[in-house]
Amino acid sequence: MQIPGQALLLRVFIGEEDYDSNGRPLYEAIVLKARELHLAGATVLRGGLGYGHSSRLHTTKILRLSEDLPLVVEIVDNEDKINAFLPVLDTMMTSGLITLEKVQVLHYGSATS
Repeated sequence: MQIPGQALLLRVFIGEEDYDSNGRPLYEAIVLKARELHLAGATVLRGGLGYGHSSRLHTTKILRLSEDLPLVVEIVDNEDKINAFLPVLDTMMTSGLITLEKVQVLHYGSATS
């Protein structure tokens, strides 16, 4: 699979305690759906500190243990595929933040793939 030089980066900001309608962690459901739809790649990043619309801090600090740490799911692919994924993502999420930005892909995969 090739990604053109110009692509879109989709970022989904959610919490570790967010689940889909089947009771699966939302971050896992998003990555598996992206894979099922053959998007180029997805990565889940776990944050050590963050807050959202509630302004409640989520942190790994020992004195303020939180099981609902911030997560960011990043997905990169061409604009058409990302735009086609957005309605699917909308049905999966009840809260969170979604952002898009144009990116330039410099390298994807290996020469033998």
